[in-house]
Amino acid sequence: MIRIAVLRETASDEKRVAASAETVRKFIGLGAEVAIETGAGLTASVSDADYASAGAIIGDRTATLKGAGIILCIQGPDPASLKGVKAGALVVGGLNPIGERARVDAYAAAGLEALAMEFMPRITRAQSMDILSSQSNLAGYKAVLDAAAEYGRAFPMMMTAAGTVSAARVFIMGVGVAGLQAIATARRLGAQVSATDVRAATKEQILSLGAKPIFVEEVKGIEGEGTGGYATEMSDEYKKAQAELVSGHIAKQDIVITTALIPGRPAPRLITDAQVASMKPGSVIIDLAVEQGGNVEGAVAGEIVERHGVKIVGYRNVPSRLAADTSALFARNLFNFLSAYWDKEAGSPVLPDEDEIVKGVQLTKDGKVVNERLIS
Repeated sequence: MIRIAVLRETASDEKRVAASAETVRKFIGLGAEVAIETGAGLTASVSDADYASAGAIIGDRTATLKGAGIILCIQGPDPASLKGVKAGALVVGGLNPIGERARVDAYAAAGLEALAMEFMPRITRAQSMDILSSQSNLAGYKAVLDAAAEYGRAFPMMMTAAGTVSAARVFIMGVGVAGLQAIATARRLGAQVSATDVRAATKEQILSLGAKPIFVEEVKGIEGEGTGGYATEMSDEYKKAQAELVSGHIAKQDIVITTALIPGRPAPRLITDAQVASMKPGSVIIDLAVEQGGNVEGAVAGEIVERHGVKIVGYRNVPSRLAADTSALFARNLFNFLSAYWDKEAGSPVLPDEDEIVKGVQLTKDGKVVNERLIS
C-alpha cells in the first residue's frame, strides 16, 4: 500500500492545501494510505477532523513523511525538509521549475521524481489535470472583486430619483482563462466591459461574453499564436500598433485588469507609466502578473501603490485569496492526474516514459533532471 503525504504549506501568503476530504476518500478508495500533516488544511477551511473522518492519518511532518511514496503539494517543499523520504518517491504539485531551478536539482540529487503540474500539456485529455486553468479561473473572478473593493464607485448603471450613475468601464488585457472569467464576472456585476489579446482567436470568445473586443486589425506579423494555447511574443510592428490603440482606450477606462503571461519568461509590459497617468483619478488597475515582473509599470508585488491618482493593485498569490475553492480544484487536478495512471495490481501510479503528459510534467528521474524545457 502506497502512502500519500500531504504537507502543510510553508510559503508566505500560501493558504491552500493539496488535498480535500473528497480526494482523500478517493485515494483511499484506490487502495492508498493518506497521511496529512497536522493543520495542513486549516487556512483552506478543512479541519484535521474533516480529514480524519475521510480516513486520513493525522500527524506531524516527520510522521506524515515516514514511508511516503507520493508527496502532494501546492508549492514545492524545501528539499531539506524531505530528508529521509525514500528514493523514487513522487513530489507532485506546483513546483515553479524555472524560478526554482536549484530546488529541482536538489530533488534530483535526493533521488525524488518531481512532477510539475504547471507544465501540464494543454491537450484535451489533460484538461481535468490542469492546475493553471483551475487556479486562473478563480483568480480572474477574484481580480474583479478586488477591483470593485478598491474602486470608490458602483459597477452597474443605476437609475435613481436623484439621477443616473453611469456603469463602470472595465478593460481586460489578456484573454486566457483568467481574462475570460474576469470578463464574465465584470459583466455580471453590470460593468461595461472591453477586452484585448494578441491572439485573434479570442475575439469570438470576447463577443460571446458580451464584451467589446479591442484589436489591431490591419497590422501583419502577429506571432501571438503559441503552442498549447499560450500567447508568445508579438512582432515589433504589432507591439507599436497595439500600444497606440490601447493608449487611447485605457485613458477612458475606470478599471483595467491585466493577465498576460508568457511561460518561462518575464511578464510582458502592457501598461506604461504614461498610460497610467492618462487615466482618471480614482481608477484602479489590477496586475495579475505582478509576481512574474508585472504587466504594469510601477506595480509592486504584494502592495497597492498609487501613481497619478490611480491605484495599482499587485496582490501576490491571488488564487490563495480564495483558498477553500482553489484548494478543492487543485486537489481534484492532482487526483485526476494520479488516478489516470493508477495500476490496481501495483497499488500505485505507473507513469509511462513516452506518455505525452508524463513527459510534459516529469522534471527529475533516477537522480537526473530529464525535462526538455530545463535541459535544452
